[in-house]
Amino acid sequence: MDNASDSQTHGFFIPKELLQEIGKMGNHTVIGMPKERVRGERRLVLTPEAVELLVGYGFHILVESGAGLGINYSDNHYSEAGAEIVETPSEVYHADLILKVLPPLPEEVAMMRQKTTICSFVPFYLLRQETYQMLINKRITAIAYDYWQDEDLRYQPIMSAMAEIEGYTSISIASDLLTNNHGGKGILLGGVAGVSPTEVVILGAGNAGTNAARAALALGASVKVFDNNVYRLHQIQRALGPSLFTSNLHPNVLRNVFQRADVVIGALHIDNPERRFVIAEGLVEIMKKGALVIDLRMNQGGCFETTCCLSPSDPDIFEQYGVLHFCKPFISNYVARTTSMAFSNLLIPVLSELEHFGNMQNLIKVNQGVKKGVYLYCGKPVNDYISGRFNMRSNNIDIYLTAF
Repeated sequence: MDNASDSQTHGFFIPKELLQEIGKMGNHTVIGMPKERVRGERRLVLTPEAVELLVGYGFHILVESGAGLGINYSDNHYSEAGAEIVETPSEVYHADLILKVLPPLPEEVAMMRQKTTICSFVPFYLLRQETYQMLINKRITAIAYDYWQDEDLRYQPIMSAMAEIEGYTSISIASDLLTNNHGGKGILLGGVAGVSPTEVVILGAGNAGTNAARAALALGASVKVFDNNVYRLHQIQRALGPSLFTSNLHPNVLRNVFQRADVVIGALHIDNPERRFVIAEGLVEIMKKGALVIDLRMNQGGCFETTCCLSPSDPDIFEQYGVLHFCKPFISNYVARTTSMAFSNLLIPVLSELEHFGNMQNLIKVNQGVKKGVYLYCGKPVNDYISGRFNMRSNNIDIYLTAF
């Protein structure tokens, strides 16, 4: 009776066999947090405050020494929160559940145990085919924050939070790059009495675009937002007021505003990764000398012709046609500590469910939002888009949930 009532409090009915399996388990999950080894990556998934909560739930947390330095937390902070600090990455990668920000490198997968679980983003330019095949061979369950949804399947909480942070951060970066300190035109992003306001063009009325527009308007800038989704344009107009200029992606209108723009921010919402809009190079070419382009979609391939198809060896800040381009992927690294706090707030409620379900495999079976994020289940490809990039077939995850 207790088990039945507990399952109803979570809004679903759990099969009797799964309840019996869960009943035999205590919460002995070991969570590992390694250092990120990609240049420039500072973010970490859990803060010491989050670790303290999880330790209170009975988790054993392994943190690689120095992992928190990018967000200004020392090993001592994590140790005092109850984590075990380990010196070598191999110790962390032997955990039951590995929490990363970026996908693992081949040498990191080599250190992982068979049938373990890893959570990370999966930007297409960082997830290599070699890594993907190694994860399959080790029968790893891999979960992507990019596809993770809330339990009601209404939105993607982690991606929404990252977009919100990056939208605000883009205006902070633009404000800095327009000054004389960085070779900019020496203008204030915003407006003061007697001086024409800065003209900011935002492509995309999603979460990132909305928050970039909100921040720019608060500084006094003249803001124009473009999107081909009329519903999103209605949403941003309601949120920010009727004085905000909104338009669909009409070529003639875009041409006129690009000629006057001081800052153009690319935040086009990608509903279908196989069909996306790209802003033509000709529009960048007609911009004013000293203007600025910021691309918030670099981890998804970029949304300007001048920023698409850049390799990791290409500079992420460069000038073309006299226009400064800022193309750093994941600019939430500029506010890595805030980003890590947001991560922690979103992951704690989900991870705490492991107290009831024992391991990630059981949680995936009952949590629909987490299930949406799975792209490998016990080594089996279950995400069409990711497996398609590597010319592999995938199957519906439900086929395997009853078998493993």
